[in-house]
Amino acid sequence: MIRGSSHGSTRILKTDMVTKALVVLLLFGFVPVMAQTRKPSGHYECPMHPDVTSKKPGKCPKCQMKLRFTSDKPKEEATPAKTPASTAVKIPDVTVQDQNGKSLNFYTDLVKGKVVAINFVFTTCTTICPPLTATFRRVQQQLAEQNSPAQLISVSVDPAIDTPERLRDFAAKFKAEPGWAFVTGNTSDINSLLQQLGVAVTNKNDHTPMILIGNDEAGYWTRAYGLSSPTSLVKLITEAALQKKSQ
Repeated sequence: MIRGSSHGSTRILKTDMVTKALVVLLLFGFVPVMAQTRKPSGHYECPMHPDVTSKKPGKCPKCQMKLRFTSDKPKEEATPAKTPASTAVKIPDVTVQDQNGKSLNFYTDLVKGKVVAINFVFTTCTTICPPLTATFRRVQQQLAEQNSPAQLISVSVDPAIDTPERLRDFAAKFKAEPGWAFVTGNTSDINSLLQQLGVAVTNKNDHTPMILIGNDEAGYWTRAYGLSSPTSLVKLITEAALQKKSQ
């Protein structure tokens, strides 16, 4: 009886130790793994309209740009202050073709030493591209009225479809005048250009309504929302033209 009781006690002790070991594994082994696979908290917001937020993915109702996921930071991790609008931008000198079929070097022929405003469109777009282009047309008119020369550039984000001929028809539709280049080119070259300008997207419909405004000679660059009023965009272009080259 005593011997049997001893064996029973031993089995109970072993079972108890295994149970404790499993508890330890659950606490220190499996729980952290579960924590690592848990989805981070956050929200979706528009890159051009930070005030437009959503708990679900979708598109901005203001500009139709795809909302991007942003992690919610703890309160103690204060968001750093925004950088100044002006910033150095390295413009690549890739080969492009304008709406007249003329081969150009993007930086050398269109940007070097000039005040420029660059937007991004594609000819089959039915959402933001028509208003973006119409806005650029009014910007061109106002700049001409103020005798403020600036090179306007519309870069196709769909070079496989947007041939120079298509761009020429698109430019004519919006009554673009000399000093406004619509450019396309080899897909790899255009993708490289978009990448270096910070506007590359995997889906052309998600392209940014941003306008890049710069004074190359002064090394001054800023970004603006492309559907802003023409007057406000002209003001930004004029301010860029007034910038002086830093010593």
